[in-house]
Amino acid sequence: MASVKNPSSSSSRRGLSKPCVLVILVASVERFAYKGVSSNLVTYLAGGDVGMSPAAAAKAVSGWNGVTSMLPLVTSVLVDSYWDRYSTIISSSLVYITGLVGLTSWAFLDRWMPTYTLFLPLYLISIGQSGYNPSLQAFGAEQLEVEDDLINFVKEEDHEAKQKSFFFQWWYFGICAGSLLGNSVMSYVQDNIGWGLGFSIPAAAMAVSVACFSASSRLYRRKGKGFRRKLPLEEVSRSAKASLLKIFARKISLPSRDNEEDEDDSRVFELQQKPFQETFETCTAAASVKLPDIAGVIMKLIPIWTMLLTFAVIFQQPSTFFTDQGAAMNHYIGPTFLLPPAMLQSAITVSIVTLMPLYDKLIVPLARPLTGHDRGITVLQRIGVGMLLSIAAMAVAASVEMKRIHTPREDGMLSIFWLLPQYILLGISDVFTVVGMQEFFYGRVPKAMRTVGIGLYLSVFGVGSFASAGLVAVAERLGWFSGDMREAELYKYYWLLACLASLSFIVFVILCRYYRDEGAIGCADAENGGGEF
Repeated sequence: MASVKNPSSSSSRRGLSKPCVLVILVASVERFAYKGVSSNLVTYLAGGDVGMSPAAAAKAVSGWNGVTSMLPLVTSVLVDSYWDRYSTIISSSLVYITGLVGLTSWAFLDRWMPTYTLFLPLYLISIGQSGYNPSLQAFGAEQLEVEDDLINFVKEEDHEAKQKSFFFQWWYFGICAGSLLGNSVMSYVQDNIGWGLGFSIPAAAMAVSVACFSASSRLYRRKGKGFRRKLPLEEVSRSAKASLLKIFARKISLPSRDNEEDEDDSRVFELQQKPFQETFETCTAAASVKLPDIAGVIMKLIPIWTMLLTFAVIFQQPSTFFTDQGAAMNHYIGPTFLLPPAMLQSAITVSIVTLMPLYDKLIVPLARPLTGHDRGITVLQRIGVGMLLSIAAMAVAASVEMKRIHTPREDGMLSIFWLLPQYILLGISDVFTVVGMQEFFYGRVPKAMRTVGIGLYLSVFGVGSFASAGLVAVAERLGWFSGDMREAELYKYYWLLACLASLSFIVFVILCRYYRDEGAIGCADAENGGGEF
C-alpha cells in the first residue's frame, strides 16, 4: 500500500477537502496571471513599440499558445515516469515566475529591445506552465484518492469518482474566475495605464500564490519515499524486453543428418540456459501483472482527440480575431469611457462562472429523468453538446461580421456589444466541452498515467493553436485578411471554421458509438488501461 503523509488530509465526506480548495485557489491565481498576459497579447504585439501586423500578431500568439499547450504532453510523461508532482509544481513555478518577470522587464525597456527578444520570456512562461498546470491538476485530484484498503468497497469507489467529478467542475470554475479577473482588470490596466504595470501585477500574484502553496505543504497528501509508482516508460521497456526474450527462448528443431527424408526424426536443441530461463520467466511475470498497453491506451483516445481539434481552433478566436473585430467597432461606453476590446473576453468567463454552479443543481436534475444517467448525460454527450454550441458561436460571429462590414460609414461603426452573443455561446460551450474533456482524458488512463491524461487534454489546445496558425496562413493567401478591417473578409474565415466544426461533430458522433460509456472517473476500465474502443 502506498505510504501517505498526513492521511488525515483525505477528502471529507461532504464537499472538497482543504488541500483541494487550496489547489483550486492557486490554480485560479495562475489563470489570472496567464490570462493577464495572453488575453491582450495580440494587442500588445500589433500596437505600441512592437508594431506587428494584425495577421502576424495573430499567428505569433497562436504559435505561442500552441507551444504552451503542447509542452505539457511531453512534461507529463516525464513527471509520471521520473519526477514527483509536488517537486515539479515547485520547480516549474520558478521558471514560470522568471518568464513573467522577464516579460515585465521587457515591457519597461521595449524601446531599446529587439523584437525577437520578447519571445524569450514568453517561452519561459510556456516551459514553466508545461510542468505546473498538469501536475497541479493531477496533484489536486490525487488528494481525493481513498486508501487502498477501501477501494474494494464499491461505495468508496463511487464516492471517489463523484468527488473527482465535483473537483473537476470546481477546478474549472476556479480557473475561469481567475481568467475573468485577468481578462477584465489586466486588459484595462494595460490599455489605460501601461504595459509594464499590466505585466508586473500578474508576476507578483503568481509569486505570492506559489509561496502560499509551498507554505501549506504539510496539508497535502503526498506519496512517501517508500512508495514507487509503476512507471509508464519502464512498463513499455519491460514489456518489450519480455516479448524479445519470448521470441529467442523458443525450441529450435533441426532435421537429423542420419535420416534426412524422415521429417519426424529430428533433434531438438534447447537454446536456453538456466540464467537465461530465469531472466525470461522473471520478465514475463513482471510484464503480465495486468500492465496496461501504454501505446494502446493512447491510441484508443486519438480518434476523439483528433475530432476535438476544430473546437480548439475555435477556442483561439476570442484572443485573436474576436479582439481585432472588436477593435474595429465602436467600443465607447458613454461619451468618455473606452472599453478595451480584450475585456469583452470576460463575457466568456462570466458565462462559465454563472452556469457552472447551475449545472449540477439545474441541468443534471432536468436531464436525469430523460436519460436515466446518474449525472444527467455521459461525458461524451457533454463534450458533444459543447461542440454544437461552438458551431453556433462561429455562425453568429460570421453573421455579425457581415453586418459590421456592410454597415454604411455614415451610420457610424457598429457597437462592440454586437459581439456578446458569440462570446456567451463560447462560454456556455466551454462548460460542456472543456470539463468533459478533462473528465474523459483523466478517466481513460491508468492511475500511473494521470498526469499524461491531463497532458493529452491540454495538447488538444496546443495542436489546435498550430492548426489555427496554419488556417490563418491559408486565409491570408486567399486574401481574406487585410490591415484595414473594413476591407477584410473575416466572415469567410468564420464560416470555414463553422463548416470544419460541423464535419468534426458528425465524425465525433459516429466515433462515440464505439466507445463504452464511462459513467464515472476512475472506472474499472480506466484502471485496467483505458476504456474499450
